[in-house]
Amino acid sequence: MRIGVLGTGNMADALGGQWARAGHEVFVGGRDAARAAGLAARIGAAGHGSLRDAAEFGDGAVLFALPYGVGEEVVTGLADALRGRVLVDCCNPVGEGFTLLTGRGPAAAERLAAAAPDARVVKAFNLCHEGVWRLTPPVFDGQRLAVPVCGDDTEALDVVRQLVRDLGCEPYDAGGLGRAGLVESTAALLIGLWVGGGVDARAIVPPFGRAGG
Repeated sequence: MRIGVLGTGNMADALGGQWARAGHEVFVGGRDAARAAGLAARIGAAGHGSLRDAAEFGDGAVLFALPYGVGEEVVTGLADALRGRVLVDCCNPVGEGFTLLTGRGPAAAERLAAAAPDARVVKAFNLCHEGVWRLTPPVFDGQRLAVPVCGDDTEALDVVRQLVRDLGCEPYDAGGLGRAGLVESTAALLIGLWVGGGVDARAIVPPFGRAGG
């Protein structure tokens, strides 16, 4: 699969690197040419260039791995290149004090979908620190890490489910894109507990067999 990566930060490095090692053709696109070249060399990417170059390359999927605050502007400018593309949003709109920057408005993923209405947006990969995505595979206590996936396009969801499995993880269907806000809110809660409170957030959830009472 040809995957375009928008961004040169830690998530672009972790996910792009894993997909390149899984045999996908990965193209790194960045706003800084030197950083894009450096990341491409580090992960063994097929190429590097501008954000537009990456969007045009990714006819299999395009990963949005830029900060939340620039998302709508960047995606609006790339809307033509993203037409028909599977656009995977892994960003977290979490700000100071672990607040949700989207407030009561549309989710970050929904905002990207509005900015590029012909792209097929899927929310995934936002619940874990980049270090988790570097594990091969992410397995804890004998259980593969599960990745919630939200989207409205069946074919796009199939693509992202495969990308999840390529990391050694298990995709969990989390509903349509309208539920992306729930996944983003969950990230804000968990990050606040893990980082802000220094506690094991897994303890708030009972074992599956007891979840129904």
